[in-house]
Amino acid sequence: MAASIFGHITEAPIDPILGTTQLFNADTDPRKINLGVGAYRSEAGKPLVLDVVRKAEEEMLKSLGTTINKEYSTIDGPAELKKMTQELLFGKECPAIAEGRITSTQALSGTGALRVISEFVKKHMPQEMHEVYVSDPTWGNHNTIFARAGLTVKTYPYYKVDAPRSLDFEGMIAALKAAPSGSMVLLHACAHNPTGVDPTEEQWKEIAGVMQSNKLMPLMDSAYQGYASGSLDKDAFAIRLFMSMGFEFFMCQSFAKNLGLYGERIGMLHVVCGGADQAKAVLSQLKLVIRPMYSSPPKHGAEIVMQILGSEGNFQAWQTELTAMANRILEVRDLLRKGLEEKGTPGTWNHITDQIGMFSYTGLSPTMCERLINEHHIYLLKSGRISLAGLNKNNIKYMVDCVDEVVKTCS
Repeated sequence: MAASIFGHITEAPIDPILGTTQLFNADTDPRKINLGVGAYRSEAGKPLVLDVVRKAEEEMLKSLGTTINKEYSTIDGPAELKKMTQELLFGKECPAIAEGRITSTQALSGTGALRVISEFVKKHMPQEMHEVYVSDPTWGNHNTIFARAGLTVKTYPYYKVDAPRSLDFEGMIAALKAAPSGSMVLLHACAHNPTGVDPTEEQWKEIAGVMQSNKLMPLMDSAYQGYASGSLDKDAFAIRLFMSMGFEFFMCQSFAKNLGLYGERIGMLHVVCGGADQAKAVLSQLKLVIRPMYSSPPKHGAEIVMQILGSEGNFQAWQTELTAMANRILEVRDLLRKGLEEKGTPGTWNHITDQIGMFSYTGLSPTMCERLINEHHIYLLKSGRISLAGLNKNNIKYMVDCVDEVVKTCS
């Protein structure tokens, strides 16, 4: 057989998060637990379709062929979606919305929004902004997205690995003060991934003040609004703070986690500008980034979001379900911490309940994580990050027993 033209291509390593799920799926042990995937699970351990999403789908089906069709969407998505999602993030009374200073476009969830922003920054923004500072650690895909667009990725301290396993606020502030003026800084709006550690409201004010003094450009990533605390408004505190202080900034918004629309790839990209004319110009150039990249966004997820945000009844129903989801995760945090403390597992475990959102940075070493995977069929990232959504009342005792065993064995 002739040599293949693809003979020089080597197989790429498996993505660590997706690879964890592959190993879990191949495991036949009935006790197995998947704590790697960042997706909500019900108390029964199953993927959850929200009741309000089911209702929205039913309403959409009735309108299919009349007000809803399968034609192409516009490059930037529906105008109604823009206003609804702006109000959700920035507040209905936000002056910038009325002034037309926020330009928005639908994107392929948060990942797509980040990539479009990166391409826009590389092509149109000053050289200083081509350096983007990200927290150490951050979501695994952030660095790759920025680097593939030709941006230079740098880090700022964020997390204290040793007890008390908390925000390295002093290190973060020092790094922001030292960052070159005009640099871009990625900020997790709430429920920091992977640590689950968020600044307090007072700390956010200091962060914003330093960034304003140093003329740093915020890029905020909001993937968990309402899912972190159960309150859409509370989880938007940092976003609205930066808005109130007069920042121009980039904003990524995803509905994967808080509406459970993971596979719909529905998100938004917002750019807060100094005036309506600038917003109009920015949108025109964003469209030129999107057109050759994926042409136009998918319609189905956008229609679901509009059915929910555009109906007071659906919106209230969503808030109720969202609060229940957040409360279940908070309950799991309490059960895990209590179980480890009552068992006398070496170490301190208060950080589990100090953190917020879907993930916990457990503090388990790579060796401990490998033992959990190989000996106990508990799948997690070797950084010690776990998705708490994979735990429930049926498997929490097994989790506690196994963590206790690996900590005692590997310490």
